[in-house]
Amino acid sequence: MPFENKLVVVLNEKVEKGKAMMALSHAMLGFGASSDAAEVKLNKYIDADNGVHENISEMPIVVLKANSNKIRTLRKLAQEHNVKFVDFTESMSIGTYQEEYDLTKTLKDEELNYWAIVLYGPWDTVAEWTKKFSLYR
Repeated sequence: MPFENKLVVVLNEKVEKGKAMMALSHAMLGFGASSDAAEVKLNKYIDADNGVHENISEMPIVVLKANSNKIRTLRKLAQEHNVKFVDFTESMSIGTYQEEYDLTKTLKDEELNYWAIVLYGPWDTVAEWTKKFSLYR
């Protein structure tokens, strides 16, 4: 195992693909903004024309699928075990930013429809939590 930590994305299998990709984009942007470049092994790739392709992770990123309740469970596990995560819920996609923010504040965790989560933590731990999930296709 070449990496100490594992980076996994889990998308809600019941969400239309365009919306799932939007949720993934938001969650990964949040994750990236809160991560150190060395921590997530960002590197530059150079092509044969000496074109530079910056900030591409050397780590594999596995994209899996599950339902909202399983994503909620992953979030709780991550909180309990101090595993870094960023999640995205349906309420974060409805209306303007302010409307989304205000709506999310009115919902309890069990009312949230989870669309995505990014997990980054000890390889064996994250692998154990996600081993029964299928690849997102």
